[in-house]
Formats: sequence, C-alpha cells, structure tokens
Amino acid sequence: MIYLDSSATSFLKPPQVAEAVFRSFNTIGNAGRGAHAPTLNASRLIYDTREKLAALFGTPDPSRIAFTCNATEALNIAIHGAIHPGEHVITTACEHNSVLRPLYLKEKEGTELTIIPADKKGRIRYDLLESSVKSNTSAIVLTHASNLSGNVTDLAFVSNFTKKHGLLLIVDASQTAGSLPINVVKMGIDILCFTGHKGLFGPQGTGGLYVREGLTLSPLKSGGSGVHSFDRQHPTDMPTALEAGTLNGHGIAGLNAGLDYILSTGVKNIHAKEISLARRFVNGISDISDLKLYGDIDAPLRTPIISLNIGNMSSASVSDILWEDYEICVRAGAHCAPLMHKTFGTEKQGAVRFSFSCFNTETEIDTAIRAMHEIAE
Repeated sequence: MIYLDSSATSFLKPPQVAEAVFRSFNTIGNAGRGAHAPTLNASRLIYDTREKLAALFGTPDPSRIAFTCNATEALNIAIHGAIHPGEHVITTACEHNSVLRPLYLKEKEGTELTIIPADKKGRIRYDLLESSVKSNTSAIVLTHASNLSGNVTDLAFVSNFTKKHGLLLIVDASQTAGSLPINVVKMGIDILCFTGHKGLFGPQGTGGLYVREGLTLSPLKSGGSGVHSFDRQHPTDMPTALEAGTLNGHGIAGLNAGLDYILSTGVKNIHAKEISLARRFVNGISDISDLKLYGDIDAPLRTPIISLNIGNMSSASVSDILWEDYEICVRAGAHCAPLMHKTFGTEKQGAVRFSFSCFNTETEIDTAIRAMHEIAE
C-alpha cells in the first residue's frame, strides 16, 4: 500500500508515536485528579507536551496552549469564544468547513460576515481586504494553507493588516502545524488552532489552540477541572479555562512523541522533503493530456498538496482505480472546502488530492506517476 493522503491524517508516523501510546496505558492516570504516581505521571506528560508545543509555535508561556480533541473543536472555541453578535468578521473562500460552519452559525446569531474571494488559482484576493473593513469589524479568521489547493496564506501581510485596524487574527493551522515554521509572536497571531493527527504525527483525537496572553475566550464547555471543585463557575485561568473534562492523555502521549520527532528533525527539513516529493510528482505527470492542476503550483512556498483532475473523469472514479488497481490512497470529492471548489468550478466533479509525507519515498512517487499515466490512457 502507498499512502498519499497525509492531509487527511498522518497514517505514516514515527514508530515512537505508537510506542508512546502503548506505554501510556500502563503508566498514566487522570491528570490533576489526585497525588499518586499514575496521575502525577499524566500531569507531567501533559505539561511536557505543552512545553514542546510552546517551543514549536514560539510562545514563551506553555499555559497559553490548551488541548482539544481536534482543530474543529479548537476553531469552535476560538470563533464562539472571541466573536460576538453585532460584530463583523472577515474570512476567505479558501476555508474548510471547520471555519465556515461556525461562522455561518455566528451569522445566524447576529454577527456580520464577509468572505473574501480567491482568484482562479485559489489565491486570496488580498486587495479586497481594505474595502471589507467596517467600523464593527473585530476579527479575521483564515487558514494558514488551503487543504485543497496547497496555497499558503501570506500571514505577514494579513498580520500587518490586522494590526493596522486593531483586529484579532485567528489562524487555522490544520495543514501547516509541523510542516511549516510558525512563530505566533513574530507572526502576530492572536489565536492559533491546530490538530494533532496531521503534521504533528499524533493520534486522532488530539489538537489544541494557542491564545495570546491578555486575550480571554468564553469557554465552549464547562465541568470537571480537578481544581476549585466548590466553585459554581469553571476556573478562568489558562489552560484550565478551556479544558473542561478529562484530557486524552493517551493521545497526548503519542502527540508528545510526534513533537520529539519534529523538534529533533526540524520543521524546515520535514517541509523540504515533502515538497521535493510533491514536485517530483508534478514533474512526472505534467505531460498527461487533459490534466488539470488546481492551485498556484509554481508558488515558492506551498504545502505538499497536489489536487487534480483528468479531463471529465469523476474524481471518485480516479480515486477508486488508484486504490483498487494500485493500492494507492488519495482523497477525492469536496474535501470539506465548498467555496474553494466553487472557485475552481469543480463542485460536481470534485478533485483528486494527493498529499505527501516526509515518510513517503521517491519509489512510491514514481509508482503513483506511472499509475496516473496508465489511468489517463
């Protein structure tokens, strides 16, 4: 089997991730719920993972990192906790439904919403940002990189824009955490939402968000915290304020091991390997007749995502052939990115998405190239 669907989840992981998860079943209890060895082991593990995430994302204070079960939960916490009725929010056509659907819900509750379109290559129309600002604009919510086009957002430009207008910058790093360098302080990010099971190599059911110091979010849920049990209100100190209930300690153990791999290997080295494989694939299929590539393929900075179609073939048919005849895993369809598909005109056909991992090999890429040529014949 050849796994080329890493934008969906990192099926290919460092072996120490699974080892850490298995080991945790015999070593950790419930963090913050007692003073015996298993619970202290869990607390130390979770704090150590916060420290590694803080180091990866460039924040000096690990307490500004709260754990969630995925990026969708993190984005819901950010959007519902920072945006209020009567305010105006800006987002883009490049967004995943984990951004769009919470914003649509906020719109029903009285928040105004402006969606900045993208051009034919899926690039955000930055020139339209200035004219979109209103007197009640409070935030910009956008992806760091599209899960369909692989285009990377110019966060330096957007950050300068938000500072100029005094807006919050909320970033969805689902496709970039662990794959592209992120420094929340230098990049002026107020809230960074991430998942653990993609570029961070953790298990599914892990994720989190960074919240800038001085910024308070209304929690999405409240309940058990392990501290202040007689208070009627959930604790307000970070990270407990956003972590009601038992954390996924076993999943966080795996995430911790994934972070060890990333921090020792280097994000830039991981990205260089991924991009070299993506470019090898593009170069190998570029002569296919009726090939349609989506996104700014020649951009100097992008993620290792290549979305395509062959003529009018159904994306689902191509994906099925790749799996059934070649045992190659890819993702077809709409990718939870409806506005991006409308931009590309692929609402009905969908697209075939290849997404590469640093653990893929050139031999696997060459097999995928050969398969695409044979399918197109």
